[in-house]
Amino acid sequence: MILSIENLVKRYGDFLALDNVNMKIGEGEIVGFLGPNGAGKTTTINTILGLSKIDSGEIKVFGKNLKESEIEIKRDIGIVPQEIAIYDDLTAYENVSYFGSLYGIRGSLLKERSLEALKFTGLIDKEKDFPKKFSGGMKRRLNIACAIVHHPKLIIMDEPTVGIDPQSRKHILNSVKELNKMGSTVIYTSHYMEEVEEICTDIIIMDLGRVIAKGTKEELKDLVAVEERVKIEVSSLSFTLIEKIKGINGVKECSIEGNELFIISKKGSGNLGKIIDAIVESGSEVVSVNMEKPTLESVFLTLTGKKLRD
Repeated sequence: MILSIENLVKRYGDFLALDNVNMKIGEGEIVGFLGPNGAGKTTTINTILGLSKIDSGEIKVFGKNLKESEIEIKRDIGIVPQEIAIYDDLTAYENVSYFGSLYGIRGSLLKERSLEALKFTGLIDKEKDFPKKFSGGMKRRLNIACAIVHHPKLIIMDEPTVGIDPQSRKHILNSVKELNKMGSTVIYTSHYMEEVEEICTDIIIMDLGRVIAKGTKEELKDLVAVEERVKIEVSSLSFTLIEKIKGINGVKECSIEGNELFIISKKGSGNLGKIIDAIVESGSEVVSVNMEKPTLESVFLTLTGKKLRD
């Protein structure tokens, strides 16, 4: 277990920011950490990094208690903050080298790791350039290079693709997947649901200081699904067929548009075979079948009552 949080409570005066948060993240996961603004994501991250003291509860990272082994734990964590943290008066190489030195890397190994991180983020040809000349996407990638120079076991990425071009976004998402293959566990926060869909193995959703859901994409979709929707294109339609489908067990609604049937059934009805049999028996042919499933966006809206990107 890379991260284990038990009954975590954090207050700011009378405001309860974290309300008995429980969370477990296993080695090798890419965890999408989602929640509307004010949900408690940033506070949770700050407690993991030891930047905010907790009121009660326990945090273990790499199996070690954070209170007892904070310095040792921090050596194996990389953080990519939402606000870009690089120095404009240092070259790209000097930036990465400086952050590497903060983790105790020295000499030839520091040079090797710095060049490796720049190459990994696609900035090796910019090693002598100053970041003030960089695009927003290049600065984000340099931010990542500074965070991975020490080969961290756990990488926390807080909105790493905000305000960048599509090419840099694609590069960063591919980098996250590659870092994971190389052995890093990743906690990834984003307001772009398509990014979470693409790269995350598991998802944690927070709201009002609590973890309200955790699971794979499919598990979360099943969590909120109360009905099944299917669109079937047929060669011909008749009133008799519509009535017959409406009479099949589990069917809640059946409507038509052109040569397409829109059918809503209770979850777990398992009646698709009977619906297709009814179509064939009516003398019509099935042209196509499209099962409509809940999206992550609809799951988030159902659980929190808010959109991810307001």
